[in-house]
Amino acid sequence: MHDWFTDDPVVGMVHLPPLPGAPRYDGDREAIRDRALADARALVDGGVDAVLVENFGDAPFYPDDVPNHTVAELTAHVAAVRDAVDRPVGVNVLRNDATAALSVAAATGSAFVRVNVHAGARVTDQGVVEGRAHETMRLRDRLQADVAVLADVGVKHSAPLGPEDLAGATHDVVDRGLADAVVVSGSGTGRAVDEERLRTVAAAADALGVPTFVGSGVTEETVGDLLSVADGVVVGSALKRGDVSSPVDEARVAALVRAARE
Repeated sequence: MHDWFTDDPVVGMVHLPPLPGAPRYDGDREAIRDRALADARALVDGGVDAVLVENFGDAPFYPDDVPNHTVAELTAHVAAVRDAVDRPVGVNVLRNDATAALSVAAATGSAFVRVNVHAGARVTDQGVVEGRAHETMRLRDRLQADVAVLADVGVKHSAPLGPEDLAGATHDVVDRGLADAVVVSGSGTGRAVDEERLRTVAAAADALGVPTFVGSGVTEETVGDLLSVADGVVVGSALKRGDVSSPVDEARVAALVRAARE
């Protein structure tokens, strides 16, 4: 299950444009597929170790259960990316549909999923989002899916319901929720992670024997320092030609990967 966890892996994001059924969908399924494939190839050609596909354009997001048509569209696009690149592929279904993500990953032969709230609960713009580790891990067993679960600790665009215990939350996600790795992010998309938060989670995860990924705000300038604490990074915004909705820039990918390797 963990073969793709290379030394200091760099995971590149494929942010899908709005899918059919989302408010901003423009009516062109083929354009969505072409964009996904172009971004995935630019990431791989730039040297990333894995690719993570996400329904980034579907805001406002369902808090947990996305519609069947969204699952179908995601499956088609993830399958196309899987066929196009020779790297492990992951799935994240926003806001927090781990069942859909795991199902898409299993059906497409993908290697991992990211789950924003795997254990506990967070206050988000979708309301209170609750973890369903008990369902996700049992589903993985039922599907006999060789799919790793990367679970966020204190996910971005959210706040705790009470006093925050990052080490305790990491323990809940890994020891009780059985996640295979943890993710630490900043307060929002593209925002840098707080160093103290990262060190706290990484220390707790290391004691539990699982890797820690940085999930936002990674840049060519910061990736080296981050990888001195974390075991891997998930990068989206810094690899784009412009803002986060822009296409992936292969040159930016290559520069960040070089910095990570150095």
